[in-house]
Amino acid sequence: MKTELQLNIISAEKNIYTGKVASVTIPGISGSFGVYPDHAPLISPLKEGVISYNQSGTENTIEVKGGIAEINNGVVTICVV
Repeated sequence: MKTELQLNIISAEKNIYTGKVASVTIPGISGSFGVYPDHAPLISPLKEGVISYNQSGTENTIEVKGGIAEINNGVVTICVV
């Protein structure tokens, strides 16, 4: 069983975050949802809100205006605006 996810948060201008995390909460258009290791594959548009992720026991947040998230095989890639 996996214990970490690879999280990549990018924008058109720069790479915002790349690293291993225990979990991530994403503001999907149908509501916020949590992603944990072994999550099913998913693509979701994002609404304005906050992405939060747990790295080594520390909760970090990033405010976003929207974007899209892809979850596949333990990798979470989020393109934000």
